[in-house]
Amino acid sequence: MFAQVTLPVQSHILSVLVDNEPGILARVVGLFSGRGYNIESLTVAEVSHAAHLSRITIVTSGPDAVIEQIKAQLGRLVPVHSVHDLSVEGPHIARELALVKVAGIGDKRVESLRIADIFRARAVDSTIESFVFEVTGTPEKIDAFIKLMQPLGLVEVSRTGVVAISRGPQAL
Repeated sequence: MFAQVTLPVQSHILSVLVDNEPGILARVVGLFSGRGYNIESLTVAEVSHAAHLSRITIVTSGPDAVIEQIKAQLGRLVPVHSVHDLSVEGPHIARELALVKVAGIGDKRVESLRIADIFRARAVDSTIESFVFEVTGTPEKIDAFIKLMQPLGLVEVSRTGVVAISRGPQAL
């Protein structure tokens, strides 16, 4: 019998600086799907209007060899300026935003407000029977907030995906 070797799988935050042009996001996503890589989180926005640049932040998981392969393949796409793995390049800050709708009355309503206060979530909409909370933080914080809201009447969740930036004075 052969022993099966399992490689350690870690989550990585990739920051990709690209030309802001039609089709680049489709090409990046196509690279992942065509090779069977999973994207856990994806955000994209223009970061320099003058230079016509966008930043794509991708959270993916895999063994180190697979992540290195992904980075190399991303770097070969023509409109890609740089690819950085913030998870291994040094200290970084990663945040996510979520809108969380909770419906409830009476004690459940009071409890949802109490939990929101603990998580520093802000009520951005309120009706007699529901709240929409805005909460920001690490993905783990968002997950914990959602888990606590489930028994209180969680109705719907909308998440932005992770945005990240390296710490210190250097730029990508």
